[in-house]
Amino acid sequence: MPFSHSKTAPPTAEKRPQTTVQLGRERHDNYAWLKDANWRKVMDDPSLLDADIRAYLEAENAYTETLMTNSKDLQTQIFAEMKGRIKDDDSTVPAPDGPWAYAHRYRPGDQHGEYYRTKRDDIDGADSKGETLLDADALALQSKKQGFSFFDIGCLSHSDDHKYLAYAIDVQGAERYDIIVLDLQTGMPVGKPIENTAGDLVWADDEAHNSLTLFWVERDENNRPSKVWRKNILDDSASPVVVYEEPDAGFFISLGGSDTGDYVEINCHDHTSAETWIIPAKTPEIAPLCAEPRQRDREYDLHDHADDFYVLTNATTENGERATDFKIMRTKIAQPGAKHWQEFIAHTPGTLILGIETYKGYLVRLERINALPRIVIRDLGTGTENTIAFNEDAYALGLMGGYEFDTKWLRFVYSSPTTPRQIFDYNMETGERILRKTMEIPSGHNPEDYMTKRIQIKARDGESIPVTLIMRADFKQDGKAPCLLYGYGSYGITIPAGFRTNLLSLIDRGFVYAIAHVRGSKAKGYDWYTKGKLATKQATFDDFVDVGRGLVDGNYTSQGHIIAHGGSAGGLLVGAALNQAPELFGAIIAAVPFVDVLNTMSDKSLPLTPPEWPEWGNPLVDKDAYDTIASYCPYTNTKDANYPPILITAGLTDPRVTYWEPAKWTAKLRDHQKGTAPIMLKTNMDAGHQGEPGRYDSLKETAFEYAFAVKIAEDF
Repeated sequence: MPFSHSKTAPPTAEKRPQTTVQLGRERHDNYAWLKDANWRKVMDDPSLLDADIRAYLEAENAYTETLMTNSKDLQTQIFAEMKGRIKDDDSTVPAPDGPWAYAHRYRPGDQHGEYYRTKRDDIDGADSKGETLLDADALALQSKKQGFSFFDIGCLSHSDDHKYLAYAIDVQGAERYDIIVLDLQTGMPVGKPIENTAGDLVWADDEAHNSLTLFWVERDENNRPSKVWRKNILDDSASPVVVYEEPDAGFFISLGGSDTGDYVEINCHDHTSAETWIIPAKTPEIAPLCAEPRQRDREYDLHDHADDFYVLTNATTENGERATDFKIMRTKIAQPGAKHWQEFIAHTPGTLILGIETYKGYLVRLERINALPRIVIRDLGTGTENTIAFNEDAYALGLMGGYEFDTKWLRFVYSSPTTPRQIFDYNMETGERILRKTMEIPSGHNPEDYMTKRIQIKARDGESIPVTLIMRADFKQDGKAPCLLYGYGSYGITIPAGFRTNLLSLIDRGFVYAIAHVRGSKAKGYDWYTKGKLATKQATFDDFVDVGRGLVDGNYTSQGHIIAHGGSAGGLLVGAALNQAPELFGAIIAAVPFVDVLNTMSDKSLPLTPPEWPEWGNPLVDKDAYDTIASYCPYTNTKDANYPPILITAGLTDPRVTYWEPAKWTAKLRDHQKGTAPIMLKTNMDAGHQGEPGRYDSLKETAFEYAFAVKIAEDF
């Protein structure tokens, strides 16, 4: 193996045994000390990290850097390839709003670009014209001069009168944003920055305050979105007012504007339940009204239109069956409670309604059937429907929304693994379709050089697992190709079969790229999600292993030639699969992996723990949940084995998967490694869950991972 013969000795983490007794069960942890006792402060100021922990993480980084030295040229080459596929002076399609159209563009060399607007009538010529509203690259440079290595723009929104711009920035990677308001006439900030927010913000439409009341979400000491505030930004004498405070640590809150813009919405949710509070945008001082109180395992989402709310929900149907794949109800805005909801579009098992939008005269829904998406437009006057779908075996389709409600134009995005991203405007009245933009690949791309297949692989219990495959058109199905097998499989998140230019650097080197649409996603409907969570979570990991074995049986690759790749909860997936079948994989890439599930779900002080109990179970009070998590948790189940090469990444300020999870897992894996393959950890000491935010800097992390994969494959 390319890394196994290095004379460099790996770091050794000191063992400081800790025993925890919980619900009559005992567990031991030699590396619990890697969790800094002052982790909250470290999130805000990484310089406060405990010296012993910092020394260990830096030693791991040095070890990984040493072992990857022989891939430096390859990293540079892959980075250049990926960068060459990005249009250096690219821009988005401007979105109309009244007299203006708003967009984002990159100048040559830009990492973050600039936000601008152009006159509505000048949309087609806007790439080289318009008024710059916010220069994000200049802000990033200023932030760097102030000593911050990380920079990310969160939410950005202009006021209804087009005179002010509010935006959120994060300079630590911990997802704590400061909100700044700019006067667009002077370019100067208005008032002081609003600190410690979740990045959500919504403008009200109140004429009494010239439409300048701003709503935002505050994070608490545990980094959870917990309170909604409002303030008239021009009234320096006024104090911000608390609008809503979430009483349940298991619920997150977020802000949004209704489809018409007539309401500010406070959305409360965990992974299976929802509650919406509404505030008239023209009278923001009115206390929020709860549309329908939260109920366990019931989700709902409101979309206003004229006098009605259209409600997307999985609430129980009239015959007593739960609308597993969701249905659409309708009720009067004056009567938003569930007892008034009337069925509008019935639940159809197997047709998952992913989302809806309302426009003046139209209801648009995005659905998934047989793992493929489609858009359905319903004329609310006539009841007729038109459907937008495509003919490829696998593709991605999404609604792009917009600023305007009173429009006949719907904007959507389409791509497939071989077809670059395309932006369309669709006239909902006439059916006219206008291609606004096709993603340009400066270095060139011929779709006919590649092929996509959607296959089904039978799992051990008889279920059929959808798998998306992308390979060269001249691919030979003889079992000799290396395969990068990607998966996620949690929270109902489904990996779209869209166009990703970075993958071409692997595929052009002979890789088969496979996406396993395992249970825990919604690839085959909502029921596919429930079959891979809580007590049935093991099915997610079994599916991934069975897909790998099925690819071997189908001669797409061979045992030991599969490199498993997953990030966050996908890191849990590949970690559990590694414990289950280490011989199947030639290597593992685990990006910010959620691998210490039992300890994390037992620590209610962590940002995501209470909201995630509906996904994993609560091992603090539920013995069955404890035992289920303990049965698959990668860290808990690490055992003596001949492990393949493993690359693990982490982010020091990551509030989602805290840095100590991958750090502890690395140390424990190395304890139990019976082979000679290296186990490497790379911690970004200046970033969080998403890694480097710049469009080019982020490619360096991908190039690092792909160089690891290519070097491994060279030795197959």
